[in-house]
Amino acid sequence: MPHYAVIARFFASGTPVSYRDRLFALVAVTAVPTSLVAATDSIRLAMNARDCTYSIGTAALPTPVLTAGPAAKIDGRWLHAKDYPSCKAAKVPATGPLGPAEDWTIAYNGLQGAPDLLLHLRSYTTQPWGELQLTARNSTGQPVKIQVLRLIDASGDRVLNIGGDPATARILNDSFSEDRPGMQIHDLAASEKQSHRAVGSQLLYDQESGRSWFVGTLTSDRFLSVLRLHMAADHGSRMRDYEVDSTGTTELLLENSLADSSADDRVELSLPLAPAAELSSERMAFSISQDYHAQLETYGRLIRDLHQPRAVSTPTPLGWWSWTAYYFGLNQGTALTNAQWLAEHLKRLGYTFFHMDEGYQFARGEYATPDAALFPNGVTALEQKAIGLGLTPGIWTAPFEVSERSWVFANHPEWLVHNAKGAPIHIGLVADGQDHLYALDPTHPAAQGYLKQTYATLAHDWGIRYIKMDFMEDSAIEGFYHVPNTTALEAQRIGIRTVREAVGQNVLLDKDGCELLNPVGLVDMGRISQDTGHTFAASKDAAPGMAARYYMNRNYFIADPDAFSISRQTVDDQSWHGGQKPLTLDEAKVSIALTAITGGMFEIGDDLPTLGEDRERVALLENRDLLDMARLGRASIPLDLMSYAAADQQPSLFLLHEDGRQTILSVFNWTDAAHSHSLSRQALGLDPQGNYSVAEILTPGDPENPLPATLDTTQPAHSVRMFRIIDTRKPATAPTVTISAPTSARAGETIALTTAAIPTSAPLLSIHWEFGDGTSSEGTATEHTWTHAGTYTVHAHALGLSGAASDQTATLNISGTVVTKFLPDDKRRLVGKP
Repeated sequence: MPHYAVIARFFASGTPVSYRDRLFALVAVTAVPTSLVAATDSIRLAMNARDCTYSIGTAALPTPVLTAGPAAKIDGRWLHAKDYPSCKAAKVPATGPLGPAEDWTIAYNGLQGAPDLLLHLRSYTTQPWGELQLTARNSTGQPVKIQVLRLIDASGDRVLNIGGDPATARILNDSFSEDRPGMQIHDLAASEKQSHRAVGSQLLYDQESGRSWFVGTLTSDRFLSVLRLHMAADHGSRMRDYEVDSTGTTELLLENSLADSSADDRVELSLPLAPAAELSSERMAFSISQDYHAQLETYGRLIRDLHQPRAVSTPTPLGWWSWTAYYFGLNQGTALTNAQWLAEHLKRLGYTFFHMDEGYQFARGEYATPDAALFPNGVTALEQKAIGLGLTPGIWTAPFEVSERSWVFANHPEWLVHNAKGAPIHIGLVADGQDHLYALDPTHPAAQGYLKQTYATLAHDWGIRYIKMDFMEDSAIEGFYHVPNTTALEAQRIGIRTVREAVGQNVLLDKDGCELLNPVGLVDMGRISQDTGHTFAASKDAAPGMAARYYMNRNYFIADPDAFSISRQTVDDQSWHGGQKPLTLDEAKVSIALTAITGGMFEIGDDLPTLGEDRERVALLENRDLLDMARLGRASIPLDLMSYAAADQQPSLFLLHEDGRQTILSVFNWTDAAHSHSLSRQALGLDPQGNYSVAEILTPGDPENPLPATLDTTQPAHSVRMFRIIDTRKPATAPTVTISAPTSARAGETIALTTAAIPTSAPLLSIHWEFGDGTSSEGTATEHTWTHAGTYTVHAHALGLSGAASDQTATLNISGTVVTKFLPDDKRRLVGKP
């Protein structure tokens, strides 16, 4: 292979090539000048051989946005770029996920007793994007241990200059999981302890210049990606240091599940590196732009293309969950009553998921063992009744948590993650200071067998079709695993993959309480926000996460925004979630609207008979526009994500272009007083000269009126207004679909039928099948068996926005009869459970 192609191969594959080949590639170039510069249309890279730093900038700015070097913590000692006597750079043309690019390698070597560092940089030629990754190569001849690989190590005046006044800048720090800590968008000066820390991604936006800097991890193979922007103590908006690390999880868990654990349980990640071996950081993407929405959405598409999420086209789940209705108090009677109410009143609208959350099980770590005090007849019979009602049963688990009351802890402590002294690592308590918790070791073969047996029981014996997996961030601990030198994130992914193998491909998995990228490709849904509940404060606190992670929906997984609460129910012994006073109708509208704007899971979090007593609130569940938003499955764009007015307190304006004809605008008032907005057509992405009508979708019977040049909204405290805006020049159109099915089959044979929407047609929300034999089915893909010969016309009824619908038909000729003879030679033993 030509040596210039080696570095390009590294970036194209994401797999490190040999150090020798990279070294040949470096020496094959002509002598490296003091400053080697690569310029693209949007990104400028430079390397200064005098101090071994690299810089990232843009032609629009006279000075670099960032000047930095790599660093690493090895054998407990920090090594920085400036410590290395030699640094050399080479660049070659390449192609990456965003098109043509230049790939750089900067080699740092010659430091006595220290591994060499290789920094890999990419700048795209036609996109305002780049990538970086750091590799340590042990050239010392002795084994070493690596704790941190730092891709960006910057300080002083060379930290993140994006133009404008830093005092007007805002920063979005993503979290370890969806709510650790809860998502907030800060003014840059409003730092806690003079520091902004993010996990996975970070967005800095200057409101004066309109320019933004974004960094996001592309992989989650071994390390957690932690980003820290430290502020000067004497000046709130002056940046002092900037660090982007590939490291372990302990720093984050010291504030959560390891907060009360012993020093022995707080294990620092330390990976051995043999002589001549290499270890690479996670791959990171960076961008400089004047369109932060485009940055986030491009990043989401990169994740989708790299990790191939499962839920790109899965229908949005609609249904009910038990947690905020009953918390730990759910029992078999209340569960069945809610299943019956759901089936009788809401199943016809598509609310079919029946999700029992925590409380049914005897202990964490024993999920196939029901609590006999609450479920004296077990769970299997209850779930079969739910299935008989036409519902889709779901269940809660925390797959890698084991409590001291569980069978695993009592009988197999060797299945747990241990500290250096061989003791199980303590990771907190279940609730109210009770029931100590420990972490299951997913690399242990017997623990894997336990996971497989547990989840196979849930899926195949109980009939569960949806499984929530919670508290995975608390159990993602660095420690001593059965397979040595396994990191917390490696072990977590092994565990999730074990669960997936146990339940099969047709059971939906929902990650809840987990680092956001690690489960992508294995799960179908994923939590994006804090818990919600029966208070307006809970909705307000959850909203920033739903806004900031809008780009994840169907790029990572189907967004799980937690359940909405709209009833007058109070839960007095749950002071934060439960609420001491009923939600007002306006606050109920906020809760359901907040879920709708995510385009994700649409779950009711109320005691259904209580909700059923209030017709005005039940009408929210039946609202066609809200249901259309859920079925469409696309997130609304938070227009003011980083630019919200200080008076709004947090992002308040969300826009969803459902198709070329129809747009939904959602305006929230998070404040305690009446509030107003004035929104121009241009701000809403509409034709200033177009003919539009507007109506409020949460106001029954609101008439269609002409849309003015500026839409003025005034609304009371704790409220939302949602507007349907229609381009009256365009008629409502139904989706056009094609049916894929055989033209003939035999009686008794199971036939697969699928539909696909023509890409240029109107959005497809749902399919209803009629098979011509008196039976029907729902979904874009289905199976059917005809019991006797005949010619059958299959109808696929395609539903679109505003009730627009179309029908497609297919004709099948069914021949023969169902065989009724005893044929022992045709018998086959089923191995394992279905």
